[in-house]
Amino acid sequence: MIDLLVVGGGPAGLATAVHAALAGLETVVIEPRTTPVDKACGEGVMPSGVRALSALGLDLLPGHPLRGIRYVHGTHRAEAPFDDGPGLGVRRTELHAALARRAAEAGVRTVTGRVGEVEQSADSVTAGGLRARWLVAADGLRSPVRHRLGLDLPDRRPRRYGQRRHYRMKPWTDFVEVHWSSSGRAGEAYVTPLADDLVGVAVLTTAKGGYDDHLAGFPRLLPLLDGEPVGAVRGAGPLRQRVRRRSAGRVLLVGDAAGYVDALTGEGIALALASAEAAVRCLRAGRPQEYERRWRALSRRHRLLTEGLLRVGGHATGARLIVPAAARMPAVFAAAVRALQ
Repeated sequence: MIDLLVVGGGPAGLATAVHAALAGLETVVIEPRTTPVDKACGEGVMPSGVRALSALGLDLLPGHPLRGIRYVHGTHRAEAPFDDGPGLGVRRTELHAALARRAAEAGVRTVTGRVGEVEQSADSVTAGGLRARWLVAADGLRSPVRHRLGLDLPDRRPRRYGQRRHYRMKPWTDFVEVHWSSSGRAGEAYVTPLADDLVGVAVLTTAKGGYDDHLAGFPRLLPLLDGEPVGAVRGAGPLRQRVRRRSAGRVLLVGDAAGYVDALTGEGIALALASAEAAVRCLRAGRPQEYERRWRALSRRHRLLTEGLLRVGGHATGARLIVPAAARMPAVFAAAVRALQ
């Protein structure tokens, strides 16, 4: 019997596996796809995420340093630099490949396959033909393991989706820029410099339509995107995922599988890395029941701020006021950015 089975070989699952292997746990990752997997992602890692990657032994990832966060609406803008080190704009595929290499170096075994039913006993859990002392489900927004365990909760709010495309061009800024539309339904455009010649642009919205249709709602952003589009448009959603709790017996949920508010504040990777470490600490101590409390503490500020921005920005009047208000109160905006670092 192995110590830990990780379902899902994305960044959250691989980070969990590396932490577990470094803690002396025999760990197996089960994943149906070939690494690296490209997915719709803002691709900005907050400073806390950069530090978490460094703790895993990943100090030299290719990418573009991020100096802070900037909100833009029409002629209004508000910006706040990070005060605890830089963030990093990094291609999802580069991050995934680096974590896979690190997991292999740490002695993690990866098995190609899918998980069906999850069966638990007093001292073990069995899934995908493997038996382990513990299981971590890091299988994404629509986590099949979470669903099978009955941990999903319904959500009646308007569904938000994300679409992302890359542009071959020199970044005009070293800030992550969030461009706000005047329409609550049009949403936001999230711009991340990824290299000296590459920019990623994700559009987050409740409106139906294709990527170019949504991007047309940001007339001041469009002229800046003068580079050649690179690769396919990738989409994800619905973004919001409500979860009853983060554990069930010998199973813990990590990353997006643990619940998700929205991509607006750009903390997905940082939170996934933090929850991966917390989960392993709880399992190593034999106290999986502590994970729920730790997860809530880790994600509290992110959840509160993101929920607040979504509620205000979901209405046309509120969307028009967010950036002017942030510009008039730079200390408040800087404090909000610090809270997310």
